Amino acid sequence: MSQFGGRFIYVVDDDDGVRESTIELMASAGIEARGFSSARDFLETFDSEAGCILLDLHMPQLSGFRTLEILRGRGNTVPVVLFSGRADAASDYLASQSGVIALLAKPIEHNELIGLVRCILKSDA
Repeated sequence: MSQFGGRFIYVVDDDDGVRESTIELMASAGIEARGFSSARDFLETFDSEAGCILLDLHMPQLSGFRTLEILRGRGNTVPVVLFSGRADAASDYLASQSGVIALLAKPIEHNELIGLVRCILKSDA
């Protein structure tokens, strides 16, 4: 059970290792995380009660930016943190224009990610 009043996060990443290790990292910090290997699967089951979405930028079929565009088009304002192993200046610019909380480079520093997610969940409670 999450220490944030039942709030949980989604981890959406097609890389099984990254997704599973991020879920385990969050669990070790008392944060409930639910994982998805594709943006399509995530969008089909999305629950707007989530406190945050950790979203991989580069995925097959739907990119992180396209997934974010779909969410916002549905009127959803859940905070989003993008992450990527191949971020560049164009990605940084698009992230800043799309209203995401942050664009983090993989590999993500664990304490930075935990601190950021905790801050988001506390401010959203």
